[in-house]
Amino acid sequence: MHGFIPPNRYYAYLSWTDVRDMTHKENVVLIQPVGAIEQHGPHLPLAVDSAIATGVIGRALATLDPAIPAYALPPQYLGKSNEHCHFPGTLTLSAATLGQILTETAESLYQAGFRKLVFANAHGGQPQVLEIVARDLREKYPDFQIFPFFIWQVPHKVSELLTPRERSEGIHAGDAETSVLLALLPQQVHMGRAKAEYPNAFDANSLLSLEGKLPVAWLTSDISTSGVVGDPTTATAKKGEKILNQVAQGWQDAIAAVHQFQGFKPLSAQP
Repeated sequence: MHGFIPPNRYYAYLSWTDVRDMTHKENVVLIQPVGAIEQHGPHLPLAVDSAIATGVIGRALATLDPAIPAYALPPQYLGKSNEHCHFPGTLTLSAATLGQILTETAESLYQAGFRKLVFANAHGGQPQVLEIVARDLREKYPDFQIFPFFIWQVPHKVSELLTPRERSEGIHAGDAETSVLLALLPQQVHMGRAKAEYPNAFDANSLLSLEGKLPVAWLTSDISTSGVVGDPTTATAKKGEKILNQVAQGWQDAIAAVHQFQGFKPLSAQP
């Protein structure tokens, strides 16, 4: 059941008495991997985002300082993936359903005495959902600390391993994701089917973009015939190992920062 997560760091392997007797639960870091089951071109499995979320968190927890109490929850495999709805195999929840699942999971943890929860999201189509959930939980439970993190936003230097075009336009099933899957699940990657495809949505002088400061709502079928937005043909397992190690180290630093965070200091009274 634990997959890439070290068994001693897998929340579901605890007993109820383990949870009851756990000391300083308010400072235990719980991590909810959030992925998706959606198309990633003809060469990658549907499970890419879920595999990356659990693979990165598992690698980070494997060598995390033993003094830091941290556990990964069972992954939330299904996400909000309706941008890929025209590609067979994609499974999607609505934003409301995903938000409700994460909210009720968090509330169960709160009732058990935990006060620190990290969302480790690996799907680019749903950060806003997790941010809304986190803000609403913060309002409802003032002593609950929620951290809506994106898997790729921790410190790393992955961009140095990619071409300039891939860094700027490779947003789905390209070099980075394919390399990581070659390292994690090589038997599920079919490099003979890999093809490069970049979007041709805007001219060079346009103020509009897919994911920039002035974005346009889009579906993958608007910008790609293969489901790929990037170049997976340059991916290698060796590169994937480097990416995994860099991002996992960034996650170790992030988990340590969450563990050390003691909440916001009271604001001084205004005159």
